[in-house]
Amino acid sequence: MKSESTTQHKGAVTHHELKQTLGTWQLWGIAVGLVISGEYFGWSYGWASAGTLGFVITALFIAAMYTTFIFSFTELTTSIPHAGGPFAYARHAFGPTGGYIAGAATLVEFVFAPPAIALAIGAYLHVQFPGLEPKHAAMGAYLVFMALNIVGVQIAAAFELCVTLLAIFELLVFMGVVSPGFQWSNFAKGGWAGSDTFSMGSFHGMFAAIPFAIWFFLAIEGVAMAAEEAKNPKRSIPIAYVTGILTLVVLAIGVMVFAGAAGDWTKLSNINDPLPQAMKFIVGENSGWMHMLVWLGLFGLVASFHGIILGYSRQIFALARAGYLPEWLSKVHPRFKTPHRAILAGGVVGIAAIYSDELIQFGGQTLTANIVTMSVFGAIVMYIISMLSLFKLRRTDPNMERPFRAPLFPYFPAFALVAAVISLATMIYFNLLVALVFAAFIALGYGYFLMTRHQREVAPADALLEE
Repeated sequence: MKSESTTQHKGAVTHHELKQTLGTWQLWGIAVGLVISGEYFGWSYGWASAGTLGFVITALFIAAMYTTFIFSFTELTTSIPHAGGPFAYARHAFGPTGGYIAGAATLVEFVFAPPAIALAIGAYLHVQFPGLEPKHAAMGAYLVFMALNIVGVQIAAAFELCVTLLAIFELLVFMGVVSPGFQWSNFAKGGWAGSDTFSMGSFHGMFAAIPFAIWFFLAIEGVAMAAEEAKNPKRSIPIAYVTGILTLVVLAIGVMVFAGAAGDWTKLSNINDPLPQAMKFIVGENSGWMHMLVWLGLFGLVASFHGIILGYSRQIFALARAGYLPEWLSKVHPRFKTPHRAILAGGVVGIAAIYSDELIQFGGQTLTANIVTMSVFGAIVMYIISMLSLFKLRRTDPNMERPFRAPLFPYFPAFALVAAVISLATMIYFNLLVALVFAAFIALGYGYFLMTRHQREVAPADALLEE
């Protein structure tokens, strides 16, 4: 009987395999591409509450959190190169319930980030084509890039690398074009939550702006979900992560400072296209530079949008393969060897979010701001459980092969953990309604988790998680 079960499991695994085709450059492209839309929009909402100077402090704190997190997270990624990423690490450390919490949080992060980016794509296109409804353009983006992801990961990763390089070039062009109008007085005016002087009230705005500072770096951990498709994950992933986070920190600081110093930053603080509007201060509305920025700016949004579709599909695939979601979501396309059903399932949720104004636009925030905040809640919970998993595995599985060990252990992961807990606490305080919606998602998912134990017992054997 045991041998029959093992045979069935082995047979099942062959129907759930991903192709190993990704090299170091492609993984770097995914790491930066997943995040780079955060330099184009989303972060400027943080100015509305913290001011420019207050937001700089918030952003530097979050940059430190991400830097220490990535150096620590890379140890987990290279030790357990699994498409489930954080789900696999937490399951290994804390069992099925830990796996559920990490998997559900990651799913919220990666399923809710794309609709926010798609809405920004629609906003950028609306600048060029005023008659085009941004939501319809956002849905069109979903259809195009879901199709591209289904066609194959090699094609998708090559495309991701190209658009990421173009997006970086475009951000450098933006900084160069607005630099003649750079005035620090513009950036500093009202820089402490609308005031020219720092006060205790400035802290309130700085904490409230945490979700939008996180948006600068959100989803870089998605490279972990491509680990099963990497040719040499134990070497290529550390390089991709470390160079990726350094690239993003430099770009984030540069874009934020140059945009704020170009003119009246308060006009950029609640919109989805701050860079084109910042460039208008310098070159005017009809300049060819401005129109070039709009078109090239789409590359940054597309890079993240396309990369996060890859990320959410692998998370859905891994959760379904392990029995945490319906098994049919773990099927790969017979020709392209991509998780096509998982790609489509996440797209359906994202498109529904785009058209759900009445449900998601609450608490005095815009639709985009609420979607961003929801995604960030998922990310922060996942960061916390990932760092806890790192500490747990160091203690309970000291002999695990660790091709990359977190530097300055335990200080780096401890700082990342404490910073993530602070971020979560402040986000709950400032975004209670969104926090309750997030908690409801997790609770409903946990109910499904409890009712589907048999589904996990008969799931295909997962060699990467076997003791």
